[in-house]
Amino acid sequence: MLKKYERLSEQVTIRNILRARSAISPYIKPTGLIYYPELSRIIGCEAFVKHENHLPTGSFKIRGALNFFHAAPHEDVANGVLVATRGNHGLAMAWAGQWFNTPCTVVVPENNNPEINRIIESFGAELIVHGRDFYEAQFYCDELVAAAGYYYVEQGNEPEILNGMGTMGLEIFEDLPDVDVIVCPIGGGSGCASLLRVAQAVSPQVEIVGVEAERAPAFARSLEEGRWVVLDQADTVADGLAARSVFQLPYVIMKDHVKDVVLLTEEEILQGITLALGATHNLAEGAGAASLAAAVKIKDRLAGKKVVLVMSGGNLDREHLERALAGS
Repeated sequence: MLKKYERLSEQVTIRNILRARSAISPYIKPTGLIYYPELSRIIGCEAFVKHENHLPTGSFKIRGALNFFHAAPHEDVANGVLVATRGNHGLAMAWAGQWFNTPCTVVVPENNNPEINRIIESFGAELIVHGRDFYEAQFYCDELVAAAGYYYVEQGNEPEILNGMGTMGLEIFEDLPDVDVIVCPIGGGSGCASLLRVAQAVSPQVEIVGVEAERAPAFARSLEEGRWVVLDQADTVADGLAARSVFQLPYVIMKDHVKDVVLLTEEEILQGITLALGATHNLAEGAGAASLAAAVKIKDRLAGKKVVLVMSGGNLDREHLERALAGS
């Protein structure tokens, strides 16, 4: 079953990531890598935050979306693209689709963040609500593709999306060549997998630490069982981590190389949000704050090292912000 994705993984390369940087540079600027003294004091290391929350749609996903549209043959997407999302992927595809004059239909699960839904529609995309979670929204996309002839963009399994996301890694190593550890959230796995590809090419000794929610430990469970695992449920306050499985393409890239996954409780994720506010003055969504919370949890292992914490997104809704502040 994974042979197809092993072949596709050969297309996620440092050469193609460099090409992606040229493709997306007219649309977005590099994000900051900022050293925070207070965060460093709390963790006991030299802590730098990679601010992907400062990109136009509030997350790193815009990198992959822009490169996908740049690389996609026009005839493939002429009828429009279809995506399933909890938020950031849909925002990115809708925003990028405007630049490339490509209609975008976005399927979100029921009870999705209403603020995210409104913004997706404001970018000109058609919004469809279906399914109790992201996994069911994905299955519904298969039906729509058959009926309407859309191109279904399965975010984590598109090599050019991963190549676009890999530009984040290029920026990290250019700004901090002597980084020791990079802590990165894992939801569908595309961001961490693309970062790994860059590290393998540029600085193989750098340690990549993944972060998942205890309630959505799909990749950690896959490592334990030695196979690609789909969970029965993934219910967490961190929408970006609420994946019942990592995508197959990131899985085949990461499975033999990312062995360290920190699992966070719901309370720790919310504490990460307040830590981001207090120590960096940034609003981070649950997944975006997860790397900070994980660094605190494993601070003894990070002592004295140069550590990059990927703040993958800042699209936090009011409910979760209020929960985080109440807990603090």
